Amino acid sequence: MPDVISMEQCRAARALLDWTQEELANAANLSLSTVRDFEKGRRTPISNNMLMLKQVFEDEGLVFTYHEEEIPLGVEFHYTRLRI
Repeated sequence: MPDVISMEQCRAARALLDWTQEELANAANLSLSTVRDFEKGRRTPISNNMLMLKQVFEDEGLVFTYHEEEIPLGVEFHYTRLRI
């Protein structure tokens, strides 16, 4: 699987979790402007930041799907993370 997600996948993943951009930025330890600019298509995060975004979502039980294993396609839940 690729280490990148698209801005559309990011927005969809955030919606599935009912997270604000600020909540995502905090969870990924990134600036709010990084998340905002990415989701607006202004810039692509550096590779470490992209990995953090993807990892945070995957830790919450989301799985990113790709067409032919390289073109971002979608996002879906695979399990619900137990919160204590």
